[in-house]
Amino acid sequence: MSRTEIKIGGFGGQGVILTGMIIGRAATIYEGRNATLTQSFGPEARGGACSAQLVITDEKSFYPFVNKPDVLVVMSQPACDKYSCELKGGGLALYESKLVDVARLPAGSKKYGIEATNIAESLGRRMVLNIVMLGFFSALCDVVKPDSIRRAIEDSVPSGTIKLNLDAFQRGFDLGQKQRAQNPI
Repeated sequence: MSRTEIKIGGFGGQGVILTGMIIGRAATIYEGRNATLTQSFGPEARGGACSAQLVITDEKSFYPFVNKPDVLVVMSQPACDKYSCELKGGGLALYESKLVDVARLPAGSKKYGIEATNIAESLGRRMVLNIVMLGFFSALCDVVKPDSIRRAIEDSVPSGTIKLNLDAFQRGFDLGQKQRAQNPI
């Protein structure tokens, strides 16, 4: 049975939960797999600690909680500090390189960083940094097909922002593919 555990962490307002929902939607609706999403966030909606945990399986899972994530996506230093110790040995760590100190990620993990915030700002909307990270994730993590994630993005964002979000996804995806070619997983 294939089981992949993913944890996404950041500040409230960075789109952490939406990122998890898009990955889960892509896996279940467009690939016919099973996914569970649990989320955690502080009482202060924006700026507080926030995480989304996903379990994606090919068969039914009777334990829907993340124990040791295979993949950790962090978009803030506090999220890195809090969750990096949970990453499975040799796991994949994806991080926002302007906001996260790579030295604090576990030794032995496969680390890939992207300036998602700068890319989002260059597209005119800082709020799409999570979608840039989602494209990066898609290029470096073979859990869900990129086309499934694109379709899930179209279903999950406001209709007036679909093109912007798909552009943000593509920018992250292209940079992820480039990094993967230079430093294979």
